[in-house]
Amino acid sequence: MTELAEPATRDETFPLTRSCPFAPPPAYEELREAGPVQRVRLQSGQEAWAVTRLEDVRQMLTDPRFSSDRFNPGFPVLFKSGRPQRRSNFTPSLINMDPPEHGPARREVVGEFTVKRMKALQPRIQQIVDEHIDAILAGPKPADLVSALSLPVPSLVICELLGVPYADHDFFQVRSSTLLNREVDPEARLKAVDELQEYLDRLVSAKEADPTDDLLGRQVLKQREEHGEVAHDELVSMAFLLLIAGHETTANMISLGTVALLENPDQLALIKDDPGKTLDAVEELLRYFTIAEFATSRVATEDVEIGGQLIREGEGVLGLSYSGNRDEAAFENADELDLERGARHHVAFGFGPHQCLGQNLARMELQIVFDTLFRRIPELKLAAPVDQLPFKHDSSIFGLYCLPVTW
Repeated sequence: MTELAEPATRDETFPLTRSCPFAPPPAYEELREAGPVQRVRLQSGQEAWAVTRLEDVRQMLTDPRFSSDRFNPGFPVLFKSGRPQRRSNFTPSLINMDPPEHGPARREVVGEFTVKRMKALQPRIQQIVDEHIDAILAGPKPADLVSALSLPVPSLVICELLGVPYADHDFFQVRSSTLLNREVDPEARLKAVDELQEYLDRLVSAKEADPTDDLLGRQVLKQREEHGEVAHDELVSMAFLLLIAGHETTANMISLGTVALLENPDQLALIKDDPGKTLDAVEELLRYFTIAEFATSRVATEDVEIGGQLIREGEGVLGLSYSGNRDEAAFENADELDLERGARHHVAFGFGPHQCLGQNLARMELQIVFDTLFRRIPELKLAAPVDQLPFKHDSSIFGLYCLPVTW
């Protein structure tokens, strides 16, 4: 491999918050213009490479020489709170796995998220959405869309899918919020991890004693049939990942998508006039917001060249999916919301072996929510100016803490 000169690390700390809810930090465009791969300094003090263009982000996410192991000493530590600690009882989940373990572990559960299986859930999801909109219409105005619709719908769906009692939703929502908050004390984060793991450990044990017709119950039966025993700790880790990712991401996209559509009435009119365009609208909203942009961070396990830059073994890399999704070379007028764009090569769900397992479910939930919400409450409008809304600038998953609406 050709030895390439290293660019200097940028003096300023890399920005991790969005000054504008509808656009990436200006530093992203500056980085792309300076070159596809740039050295940056993180809030933690660590230096890492920032990959800024869509083509290079996609290449990195399919290259097995980049590891997803968040406990690797070189993995990018974004925040001052420091690197997560590996507990003695820790079992890697899919998000932390590399080959050869990752492929078989993903195949164990991927059949639960096929398009066919998701379509079978459609009537129940529609029922859940209608019931919550019924409650909104029967309640006072203004209403908080986050607590009334955005959060309970995906929470109830993932609970029913996994076989988690929805009565416990406050327990896991509080702890998942703690885990995602960048400003939380490390001890509080570890306490939240322990409490969630203990809860799910008991739940999986109950499924082993009496398998139910849900994802966890079916996994118990499948593993016994195929392997003769249940990989208990692995099933707990999988449940941990799916429970958190399965409601936080979709909930935030419902809220953000609603704001974007209400703020762009010409775009909203497109799906009101033709609901057949809603799925394209969902793809564009996913690209436009890219709410989990740092999930595509990696660490190099060998020397590897990306975008003309040599990255050495052990060096951390930020695959900036938000920057890639606003790359003008990949999306014309990338900073504009265009529901007729029809572009599906974005990386809002990641790319490659670690692409989001639940993307089919998320797309369907978003499509049903937006179609139903604007059909049943056509006069919906914001009850507060956008610049007064409490956006989640302190969270690893961008979104809104509340969203006052009226009609």
